[in-house]
Amino acid sequence: MALIGIDGAGKSTQARWLADWLDATGTPARYHRNAAGRVFFSRLAQRLGRRDAEDLLGVRLFLLVETLIRGFVIARALTLSRLTGTVAVMDRYTYCQYTSITVRGGTPRPARLLFRLLPQPDLVFYLAVPPLVAQARVEARGKDHEELDYLTASDRAYRALPEAGRFTVVDAGVDPSAVQASLRAALRPDPLPGTVSPRPARSTSHLLPIG
Repeated sequence: MALIGIDGAGKSTQARWLADWLDATGTPARYHRNAAGRVFFSRLAQRLGRRDAEDLLGVRLFLLVETLIRGFVIARALTLSRLTGTVAVMDRYTYCQYTSITVRGGTPRPARLLFRLLPQPDLVFYLAVPPLVAQARVEARGKDHEELDYLTASDRAYRALPEAGRFTVVDAGVDPSAVQASLRAALRPDPLPGTVSPRPARSTSHLLPIG
């Protein structure tokens, strides 16, 4: 399964919690952080006196590097999942790269060709959060910064993806524990193929329709 969404949506926290919960309730699972190096290159750029990763490498080269790294880490995660017989709980997936490219004015077609052999996840959760809330969360963690326009454009790009109709959209603007309850509730009636159905969660669901 994959958890996707704009920066500040809570993907990493929710994916870790979900993997731990699945593992504890009888479904072997493993968390995979499919980052593509943006934070690393941005920090490197700042040390070299440049604004960010795109300023350091140029937009086109940065997107190429990001795409290659993303493809590698996703393929590695899938391989580990198969070798260990665990459910892969993906923190980001190919859809994140398509969105990153689109927001920066590129075309995701080359990335789609590169990623064409990667399987579609059994479940894709889009963690929907208002861009203002997401920006505040990014600022609070103190590691990086996101412009409101960028977050807003990213949200639009995610929702405009051809695959968006099959995403399960979860309200991620609420308390993190309520978000986690929504994710667990979404798994209960339709467990992943070949897995044990997890025990029911006690909290209520906050699922939202796409669009």
